[in-house]
Amino acid sequence: MTSSALPRTPSFRLDGKTALVVGASSGIGQAAAVALAEAGANVTLAARSIDKLERTVEALQHMELSATALALDVEDVEATELTIESGAAFDILVNSAGLACHGPALETTIADFDTVMGINVRGAYFVTRAVARKLVATGRTGSLINISSQMAHVGGIDRAVYSATKHAVEGFTKSMAIEWGMHGIRVNTICPTFIRTPLAERTFANPERVRWIEEKIKLGRIGELEDIMGPVTFLASEAAAMITGSALMVDGGWTAD
Repeated sequence: MTSSALPRTPSFRLDGKTALVVGASSGIGQAAAVALAEAGANVTLAARSIDKLERTVEALQHMELSATALALDVEDVEATELTIESGAAFDILVNSAGLACHGPALETTIADFDTVMGINVRGAYFVTRAVARKLVATGRTGSLINISSQMAHVGGIDRAVYSATKHAVEGFTKSMAIEWGMHGIRVNTICPTFIRTPLAERTFANPERVRWIEEKIKLGRIGELEDIMGPVTFLASEAAAMITGSALMVDGGWTAD
């Protein structure tokens, strides 16, 4: 058999692709933006505060990677849709915008419930739809990735509202994947365990919570931002061309029980 008859691994490279990363000012979103830029994509980093974005963009450009900043608040659905509609189509979306108001379910306030739902579900739903609409209108294929959570598949202490939002993200992701598959648009989620980010500092400051986390994670360690970067690049690339409507667990075995 000649080498030309052997199957070849699809490329993980994203050269020539355009990507929108929402919630890119820090944490998982920022790491996702770096990963996509390193893989060759032209990345637009979006968040409500453009100041933090510009610092990341400057650092990426210093590395001779392609990056721009965009002020975008997914909670403002109308403005988000107008912004995406008026620009060029994005081949890749990573939606990492999210919020948590952790606390006992018996103490959940209506205001906290509505705020978390507004960003994690409503905002995520409509930014995903807006990017897909543009792809369909321009006849382009794409890969849309929502950053979900292991809590989309299990429950957790003080996380009733957060878990509810992530279960909802899994639901609309699967339905969108079914509807948009005919257009060559893939829609998936990444479900991280607890990742060491500024937003998680409060949880990691609680020794009891840290013990609970380390007992649940079968690999015996808390997740790092680098643990998310490979999965993001994979799902965005042609290496994942047959994957849609799926949840990629990056949870160290938490949900294996």
